[in-house]
Amino acid sequence: MILQSLYNYYQILREDPDVEIAEPGYSNAPVSYALNLSENGDLLDIVPLFVPVQSGKKTVERPRRMNVPEQVKRSVNVAANFLCDNAAYVLGLTGKEAKDPEYSQKRFEAFRKLNVEILSGVNTPLARAVISFLQKYDPSTALQNPVISRHLEGLMEGGNLIFQVEGKNVLDDPQVRSVWEEYKTGQKAAVMQCLVTGEIEPVERLHPDIKGVRDAQSKGASLVSFNLDAFTSYGREQGSNAPVSKRVASGYGVALNYLLSNQNPNRKIYFGDTTVVYWADAPEKRYASAFYSFLNPEFQQGQGEEETEETKSEEKRKRAKQAERTLGEVAESVWQVKAIDLAELHKQIEKELDKNTRFNILGLAPSAARLSVRFFLTQPFGVFAERIMQHYEDLQIEKEYVNQPTYISPYRILAECVSPKVTSRDEEVKKSWSLLGGAFIRSILTGTPYPEGLYAAILNRIRHDTDESSEGGRQRSIKINYIRAAYLKAHLIRKYRRQGNNPYQEALHMSLNESYTHPAYVLGRLFAVLEKVQRESIGTTINATIKDRYFTSACASPASVFPTLLRLAHHWTAKAEYGSVSDRKIQDLLGMLEAKPFPSRFSLDEQGIFVLGYYHQRAAFYTKKDNHAEETSQPDD
Repeated sequence: MILQSLYNYYQILREDPDVEIAEPGYSNAPVSYALNLSENGDLLDIVPLFVPVQSGKKTVERPRRMNVPEQVKRSVNVAANFLCDNAAYVLGLTGKEAKDPEYSQKRFEAFRKLNVEILSGVNTPLARAVISFLQKYDPSTALQNPVISRHLEGLMEGGNLIFQVEGKNVLDDPQVRSVWEEYKTGQKAAVMQCLVTGEIEPVERLHPDIKGVRDAQSKGASLVSFNLDAFTSYGREQGSNAPVSKRVASGYGVALNYLLSNQNPNRKIYFGDTTVVYWADAPEKRYASAFYSFLNPEFQQGQGEEETEETKSEEKRKRAKQAERTLGEVAESVWQVKAIDLAELHKQIEKELDKNTRFNILGLAPSAARLSVRFFLTQPFGVFAERIMQHYEDLQIEKEYVNQPTYISPYRILAECVSPKVTSRDEEVKKSWSLLGGAFIRSILTGTPYPEGLYAAILNRIRHDTDESSEGGRQRSIKINYIRAAYLKAHLIRKYRRQGNNPYQEALHMSLNESYTHPAYVLGRLFAVLEKVQRESIGTTINATIKDRYFTSACASPASVFPTLLRLAHHWTAKAEYGSVSDRKIQDLLGMLEAKPFPSRFSLDEQGIFVLGYYHQRAAFYTKKDNHAEETSQPDD
């Protein structure tokens, strides 16, 4: 299913005039230099092929990406490419002779043999010049060549080289291309029924390398691979075990590498170790850009995406803006790094796009030399849009400050699982929550309950974190904040949604529910009242509030804490200016409890309800004073 969808997308890309992708038998690769030859095969010059790329405020040079003959897959084996390879193969230059004196000679001989064999069937000046150069060239005297010595440092860096003859690219010669394509299709291969197309065709033995998955091997990793006895079936090895034709393997590899490359205007999305790519079964580009908007509603730097030099290039931004323009001002804001109104965007999409267009989402993670498929989801685009909007609706809760985001991105929620004391939050999220990231995004896209591990991780951070004081002396809530409370609420909503009866439904509201009598919710509210009375009695100079000292115990085993807190409350209410009002509030809340007011222990679900009760009650105490969202304590009536 994955290969079929990618191959179908490859066909769409081939028809797109704005996309440069390789034809079957070719691959898009970075090329650093061109060896410019004379018609007699003499090396005239080495031409750098780097292109300027904007990297922040700097301009750096990167190898030019070109369509070249499909490159072979190799690790430690000697295998040459046709007319495009690194200096070890093309010129016999390498720094590895210390370990193997014949390292470069073996590779040059393999390159010469392959290229002379293929080009011998072409009678053009360009082909004859390359053959003449390869037959005359001697790697042992390469360092004495003044042309090579001028560019030696760059050549030794390992970039790809191609051939020109008096300025003309050899790969542009129609006869050279024709003989390569004949050679490629004529290679010995098992002929079997392709699992994707059903056609009887030569099957690929080694599937293409996939590059661009974060933390995977830089040379690329395999999506399909059979290289151990444990992976064989019925005596079939390698590609014969799951036969996919050479045509399809090349096509899906090109499509997936395009989706993972910076050539793709729709950015990859990262959750932990999972790299997410997405595409529609239609030429229309707005499906993918709208999907990215849904999962990244804040569009702040570093929120769930990886900014690279190529991402910031002017050419890419122009292409992105052009693709988004027809969605109006709402979608334009996607590339202006500011928050958008997803509800408005959703309406715009329903009006202008076909909700029944099939949309595909693929999550990949590294696994040694292979890729692990975290998930592959395919549904009509409208289904994904509805599920993502449901996710944001479940998260809705009263804000602490007016400038907090209405739509909380998944990345922000994952970041809340990491201690605020960690300096590199992005790295910790990636390392610590690699599996949770993929499971979380999958639950959003499938409309299923969130992973229990994420709920436990949020509660764990609430237990261990402490609040901080800002420069103005006001305490900043880290332990229980807007994002954590919103997630706990959404988690419990989704957990019980399909069960028909949610025992905590009355607590899972946007704001305070004063009539709900569940002990966990009432005691959470009571704790907020006691904290407020303490602050009013002692002032803001207190070193540690009862939340810092007792919240974890009160949330998990209230019977061990609340009697002590109530005894202390008598002293606080006596000192506080509005102590009598707070005392009545405490008595009202105690009256909502049953005869045995303090349970000995709360379950994990009840601990979440306790946190929500605390958050709702605290939010009800404070009003937002101005645009800076300063908190002003208001006495209860």
